Amino acid sequence: MTSSQFRGRSRCAALGVVVGAGWLVLPVMTISAQDPVPVAAAGPVAGAAAPRQDETSGTDYVLPVAVVAAAGVLAGYGYLRRTRRARTRTTPGLVSARPATPTPAESERQARAALVLADDCVRTSREELSFVAERFGEADTEPYRHALGSAGTELSAAFAIWRRYEEGTPEDPAARRQALVGVVGRCAEAGRLLDAEADGLDRLRGLVEDVGAALEVCEGRFRELTVRTARARETEAELRGRFKPSGVAAVTGYVEQAQDRLVFATTHLNAARQSTDSGDFRRAARDLRAAEGAVAQAGVLVGGVERLAAELREAAALVPAALTGGEAAIAAARKGGAPASLAPGELHARLARADGVLGAVREELTGGPYDPLDALRRIARAVERLETGASGVVEAAALLVARSAVAGAEEFVTVHRGPVDAEARALLAEAARGVGAGRADEADVLARRARELAERDVRAHGNPYAGGGADSVGIGGAVLGGVLLAEDPCGGPPASFGGPGTRGRRGVTEPPGA
Repeated sequence: MTSSQFRGRSRCAALGVVVGAGWLVLPVMTISAQDPVPVAAAGPVAGAAAPRQDETSGTDYVLPVAVVAAAGVLAGYGYLRRTRRARTRTTPGLVSARPATPTPAESERQARAALVLADDCVRTSREELSFVAERFGEADTEPYRHALGSAGTELSAAFAIWRRYEEGTPEDPAARRQALVGVVGRCAEAGRLLDAEADGLDRLRGLVEDVGAALEVCEGRFRELTVRTARARETEAELRGRFKPSGVAAVTGYVEQAQDRLVFATTHLNAARQSTDSGDFRRAARDLRAAEGAVAQAGVLVGGVERLAAELREAAALVPAALTGGEAAIAAARKGGAPASLAPGELHARLARADGVLGAVREELTGGPYDPLDALRRIARAVERLETGASGVVEAAALLVARSAVAGAEEFVTVHRGPVDAEARALLAEAARGVGAGRADEADVLARRARELAERDVRAHGNPYAGGGADSVGIGGAVLGGVLLAEDPCGGPPASFGGPGTRGRRGVTEPPGA
């Protein structure tokens, strides 16, 4: 309803009240008059009625007065009710005279939701684009890679603003509200950049016309991952026999989860083939995208096992050199004395602590299975506390540890992103920036905290498809990983390249011949 219509109805309602009041007063005005209303000359009928004129009383006006009074009351009530509703309405039809300002808690919830949604869109778009680039090459996919990179830049900036906000910067309430507006705006721009290229990517792929070529790419990667998954199981068993359980804990269960994703992919690849054979390319496109998402995440899980195996071997080879570098740093600290920032007593305590850490690591090297990444972490932190400047080998050790922690957290969030909240994602983004800036210790701490929070979110979420039977095999993992966008009996539509407005577009399946 427009404002002019509203004012028109208000005037009509007020006019109804006035007219009703006039009718109430009119009988009183005419009862005492000698000639209340001039009338035309009465004919026979009027003359017959004339003898009863003197017998008219106030009771003759009761019914019309009551009717008019009721109409006036209803009109007035309607006017008041519409006025009250207009002041409080929040639907698109009318704009409230006093728009409600969201509370800080509401603004924070909006910012959190925007961060999660934008991060999911970027991750999903990256997964699908990898399949497109494998088929069409780098040149044809450059616009989409550029859009994805720009969206990632906007998202990174949004996470940076959010992290400063969480740390209390800025302090002014108005500035803090504006910071949250900035977070939401950056996330919206990231989504817009991806939405703008979704149609172009669909035209490039041509899935509605023919899914066959895209199916071959996905099936090829599926077969490769089937072999790699079997090898990853052997690799994980080897790692467990060589290193402490804590050293392998980051990829515990990854092989089983990869197999779960591959089972899900098998179901949808077969369905896509059947739909292609019957000419139902829209349904085939939906099943293909679900299979691609599952295959991509199986690759992340298997790659995580392979990555950790390589990092553990590299760390084990680096531990002896890091011990030597740590001993040199301790000797330099003793010779040079306490830096200006430390009291002599504090330096002595830190030297004793560093000696103890290095001695414990040496015992672990000869005492059986140990965790080489954790050993490097402890050496690097002990040396850093001496504030004498770490040697090159110790710095390299710290960077290796940080990269491993960030990669492990990134893999976990990618394949479990459905329930992971904004806090873990923001810490992970900050950790990645720390690695790039050479802040290895800070990045390691942030990444490990991000992993802890993400695992907490996943535990709280649970598996809604546990015990659901053969029809739900793989659906729980697909929903958990964001491959499917909803938790319904069919798992919902598959996520696609794009922002919030386009990422679920292949979920609408038209019947054959539609």
